Amino acid sequence: MATHGAHPARTGWVGWIYFSAIVMVTAGIVQVINGLIALAESGTTYLLPSGMAVQVSFASVGVSFLVMGVVLAAAGIGVMSGKTWARAAAITLAVLSVLGNVAFFTAYPLWSAIIIVLDVLVIYALTAHGRELRRS
Repeated sequence: MATHGAHPARTGWVGWIYFSAIVMVTAGIVQVINGLIALAESGTTYLLPSGMAVQVSFASVGVSFLVMGVVLAAAGIGVMSGKTWARAAAITLAVLSVLGNVAFFTAYPLWSAIIIVLDVLVIYALTAHGRELRRS
């Protein structure tokens, strides 16, 4: 018997969805704090990877951290309440995290591997089981 409009039963994957949402909110708060600290600083910093000097303004870094923090926290709260837009944002951010950790794999292989595995679990949980958090 088909039930139209029925919500799927909750599975154990809901725990991973809540885990990812809590991590996103926490990371968002940390990013906002980092952004405020960067905005309080003045001047520029110079990064010297492989002999190349790059000038980066603390103000631009601070604003980007603030924006990323707000997006992360909002998406995390949205995921906890079962919002589809938040799931899409969370999946996008997790994919970007995978790509970023692949880029830094040679520098931090163990940390990158752990984060990639967690990101893949989060992506799977949100894509395959994300609808389980939807509220009627």
